[in-house]
Amino acid sequence: MLGSMIAKIRKDKNITKVELAKRTKINIGHLTHIEKGERNPSHKALRNICKALNIPYQTLAYMYDKEISPDDKRYKLTNHISYNKVVAVDMISSFIECPPNIPNASIAFKINDNSMEPKFIEGSYAFLELNVPLENRNFGLFNYNNQILLRRFIIRQSDLVLRAENKNYPEIILSENDNFTIIGKVIPNSN
Repeated sequence: MLGSMIAKIRKDKNITKVELAKRTKINIGHLTHIEKGERNPSHKALRNICKALNIPYQTLAYMYDKEISPDDKRYKLTNHISYNKVVAVDMISSFIECPPNIPNASIAFKINDNSMEPKFIEGSYAFLELNVPLENRNFGLFNYNNQILLRRFIIRQSDLVLRAENKNYPEIILSENDNFTIIGKVIPNSN
């Protein structure tokens, strides 16, 4: 996933592979292997790549050991992962203990409505791993039409769906051209 995101960002920014190799002082052959997913860059090389592409390092660092599934490829889900934005937090109310069984948690966020009950109770916390690919039926946090939504991510034969657990909320059927961003994956807490 990391290599394909680097290639996507490079192309989005109209930077040739030769130019990126020059900016980062990474051999073009090695850069080709990175973009094809055949090799991972060192953390130092990844920092240089991010600097050359003018994007935050942490965004790509989250993707370091993630794989792209066939569904990710089919629906071009990497197009819906933000690489040049970070989550804006308006207020930090406190710190909470991160359970030891979810070491990949990036943040905890408070559930602010009943759309996901009974699975996620309003007022409780869910733990999120940022910028990771989602698989069918995973819970994720999404930006959809400038709303932040916690939903179950459903991959159907012909479409993608954001589904609330509470049946009083309608399903959101997505297309690859919809304006939505996958913020991250909700990590199940098995405690």
